[in-house]
Amino acid sequence: MRSISINTPKGKRKIGPGQPTFIVAEMSGNHHHNIKKAFEIIDAAAKAGVDAIKLQTLTPDTITINSDNKYFQVKVNEAWKGQTLYSLYQKVYTPWEWQPKLKKYAEKRGLICFSSPFDNTAVDFLEKMKVALYKVASFEVVDIPLLKRIGQTKKPVIMSRGMASLPELKLAVKTLKENGAPEVAILHCVSSYPTKPEEMNLVTIPEISKKLNVITGLSDHSLGILAAIAAVALGASIIEKHLIISRKEGGPDAAFSLEPDEFGQLVKSVRETEKAVGKPSIKAGKGESENIIFRKSLFVVKEVKRGEKFTKNNVRSIRPGYGLPPKYFENILGRCAKTNIKFGTPLSWRLIAKR
Repeated sequence: MRSISINTPKGKRKIGPGQPTFIVAEMSGNHHHNIKKAFEIIDAAAKAGVDAIKLQTLTPDTITINSDNKYFQVKVNEAWKGQTLYSLYQKVYTPWEWQPKLKKYAEKRGLICFSSPFDNTAVDFLEKMKVALYKVASFEVVDIPLLKRIGQTKKPVIMSRGMASLPELKLAVKTLKENGAPEVAILHCVSSYPTKPEEMNLVTIPEISKKLNVITGLSDHSLGILAAIAAVALGASIIEKHLIISRKEGGPDAAFSLEPDEFGQLVKSVRETEKAVGKPSIKAGKGESENIIFRKSLFVVKEVKRGEKFTKNNVRSIRPGYGLPPKYFENILGRCAKTNIKFGTPLSWRLIAKR
């Protein structure tokens, strides 16, 4: 499996197995249409130590139409229901005129800035912004015309799985790659807001990698940071989580967004988890080597004279580990001492007479 390679303000950044987890702070509509708040979120993301800030490039008119008939009424999700799709997207969209400024500011703070486009005009706009990669939102996995346009940019793509079935994911990946996307990563994502722990099914992460041979990760809509940490332990190379200055501000995504201090803890915990996961190793590690001496080994536990036989009474397997390994115990029974041996002496081959 190849890694994704992108240009960043700090140089080349690789994303994939064996690389540091790519941690993305999703701004969404948590700026509440205040550009100062958007800059504040970028500052908080940089302070938390994330790799990237992600925007959403849409307007109410590019993603839906202004209709209040029954088809456009939102009737699910506590934070969203009771309004039309159009009015919902009026609240959460990020003004396009802000986005080049936000990208420039994010890069100044050492962050990658990219976005989820929701129609072809958004892709064209983001190409002018020279984004390094694209995000496909979970609800857009089935928008094949949009995926074709994104693929044609020849940029890497991170795609949220959401409700997509395996055949839908295969078609989406095929469409993106056949149209020019060099690499596609798929994030396990449960499109339930907020997501309950029992809905997460994080073991899907390695399953996606196995079935589709892609880089995997998690777009996390659950509360807290536990799911993201567990995802890294299961092989996630990318973690995406919403960032808000304060959940008290409210908004459609507030409930499942992290505040700055929490995001900082998420980054710290992910980095510690990476170290703990490490690489496959069935041997004594660096820190273990000094303790190997506390293993058992064969010791003379009664004084033995030259020519005397070793028995279960004068040789025992005990700690510490300076003598012969216990696997030789049966082998040395009945053999003779080559010299006088004092009580408490670790047994070695030089003390044992040849047969």
